[in-house]
Amino acid sequence: MTLANSNISRRWRILLGGFLLSLMGGMSYAWGSFVVPLVLGWGWTATQATLPFTVMIIVFSITMIPAGWIQDKIGPRKVATWGALLFFLGYALSGLLRWIPYPLWLVFSYGMIVGIACGLTYACIAPTARKWYGDRPGFAVSTAVMGFGLAAVVFSPLKRRMIELLGVDRTFVALSIFVALVALIGARLLRNPPEGYRSPQRKEGNKRKGLASAEIVEDISPKQFLKTKVFYILWLALAMVIGGGLTAIGLIPAYGEIILKLEPAIAATAISAYALTNGLGRPLMGYLSDRYGTLRVMISVYIMQATVFFALPFVAVNFGLLLLCSLFLGVGYATTFALFPVLVASGFGTKYLGLNYGLVFSAFAIGALTSLLGSRLLDITNSFTPAFLLAGTTTVLGLGLLLILRRELDLL
Repeated sequence: MTLANSNISRRWRILLGGFLLSLMGGMSYAWGSFVVPLVLGWGWTATQATLPFTVMIIVFSITMIPAGWIQDKIGPRKVATWGALLFFLGYALSGLLRWIPYPLWLVFSYGMIVGIACGLTYACIAPTARKWYGDRPGFAVSTAVMGFGLAAVVFSPLKRRMIELLGVDRTFVALSIFVALVALIGARLLRNPPEGYRSPQRKEGNKRKGLASAEIVEDISPKQFLKTKVFYILWLALAMVIGGGLTAIGLIPAYGEIILKLEPAIAATAISAYALTNGLGRPLMGYLSDRYGTLRVMISVYIMQATVFFALPFVAVNFGLLLLCSLFLGVGYATTFALFPVLVASGFGTKYLGLNYGLVFSAFAIGALTSLLGSRLLDITNSFTPAFLLAGTTTVLGLGLLLILRRELDLL
């Protein structure tokens, strides 16, 4: 077997490493299980209980910029390893909550440190997968980041059970060891392709306009990227559509417990359903992107997401309907995480993808404010309806921006 063939046959390891890292990022991301225990057991408001998660998302998104630049320079393995070590530190310090029982402590330990860890690890996943799989970029990137969605399928109910048995603080301590070890394994599997590596050519004879394909595109530097109108459209679109997804993650379990009077473990199942389609939907969205075009898939999905958000507070009157809404919303979130990096790479190349995508991903911080505002609306109105209507509105705004982007790039 030649060296080139050996590299191609072993590139599945890159997807496995990315999957493990994204799985642990998703563990940190599945915050909904902590909200009600912090409100009922620690006397916090919904806003206070959501604040560490919101700060984590903001720090995560901002960290993606320097992390993307560093991994472009020194490779993904070292950067992801630093992230794994910070996962341990952040969770372990969060375990001191019994002795430092204040929201600001979790803002520091979980929001700041775990947020940096997420940014360092996540910045390495999509660029590395895209560089190895130029022939099937949508499928590769979406498979590598699939763990971010699937984590909550198992870990949301499990974390809820751990909190019942161990308490919030000891749950953080247990997670510090598990998350760090799995992330370290994932980090060791990542590496950039060797100099001169070329992905195998796809066999399909026809390539639709707008496909994320193996075609070589010009590598646009971050400085040039920031000067384009397309960057700002992408940035705002991501901020808008991600806000709805974060609102769903933060409030669906609480909606089940408070409005539908479900047991905590049952309510957590709703977010697991969301996570199931969020995780498993990513490779499907990647496959559809490779086949039909990235923007065409995104626009179709966000029309569905907006519709579900507007309808949820009025139609989700029992567990089955809440579950159905969660499944549909998970598809929307899967599309966001799977296809935005593919869209950036398709238009601006892979050489600077870590930093270019990090710049776009910084919009995640603005999207996180939607989740915080949704929780604040819940505190003020004692109703979930304003929060879900807000999420639907931001999704519509993001959809409109993608329609403008389609016209700018003439991709469909």
